Amino acid sequence: MFAGFAFAGTRASAAEESQSAVKQALARMYNFDFNGADRILDAHIRAQPEEPLGYSFRAASLLFRELDRLKILEGEFFSDDKRIIAKEKLEADPKVGRQFYEFVEMGRRRARHRLATQPNDTGSLFAMCISAGLVTDYVGLIERKQLGSLTHAKESQSYAIRLLKVDSTFTDAYMTTGLTEYLLGSVPFFVKWFVKFEGAEGDKNKAVRNLETVTRTGRYLGPFAKILLSIIHLREKRAGECERLLSELARDFPENQLIRKELAKVSALRQNTASP
Repeated sequence: MFAGFAFAGTRASAAEESQSAVKQALARMYNFDFNGADRILDAHIRAQPEEPLGYSFRAASLLFRELDRLKILEGEFFSDDKRIIAKEKLEADPKVGRQFYEFVEMGRRRARHRLATQPNDTGSLFAMCISAGLVTDYVGLIERKQLGSLTHAKESQSYAIRLLKVDSTFTDAYMTTGLTEYLLGSVPFFVKWFVKFEGAEGDKNKAVRNLETVTRTGRYLGPFAKILLSIIHLREKRAGECERLLSELARDFPENQLIRKELAKVSALRQNTASP
């Protein structure tokens, strides 16, 4: 019995250490210090090689490094549907792509292994949700295979719903469900007819509510939810809300020059709109 208590205590400590390391890495990632994020995550992976989240967020660092290099993260890209669906492929770095998929698979393999004996393990469910979401972004935004990304998006949605059923307080999962709601709410009716997502109706207002929940109580993805909300508000002609969120992000992550650049653009847009 005492051995059981000792094991439980060790496991809780390991989980706390994992959460702390991932949060530290994300703080560097949100500041666009990808090298700093990688150092933290690599050290975490060496310390806890069987913990899946480290690999998932290491893949995230590679993805966002590539999105930044290709200038996909700039506001004009997401506010212009023609740029999103452009057919020409971007000049992706094949080495980064290989590393990205390797880290995704390493995280998935460990998550599946743990879920085989602990089907309600929230960290593993979240790792599966995150991994599928990352592949969705890579396939859709970098490889420009929007239809091909749908399978991965559905997988991410399925794991998000499963995670919330196990633990309703793990509100980072609302990042996936919120984005799914918005994307479905932005496509034509005939597309919705053929593309079905579990638990999603295409309600843009619900999408915003879900993402706002993540900004308030998400363990990991609160700042990223603000980034997505700022894009949504810009697309929906709510520049004031976009400016407010970008101002908060610029305050919290002062090293991120892209956020400051986008904030300046939105502020100028508001001033020009308000001018007689």
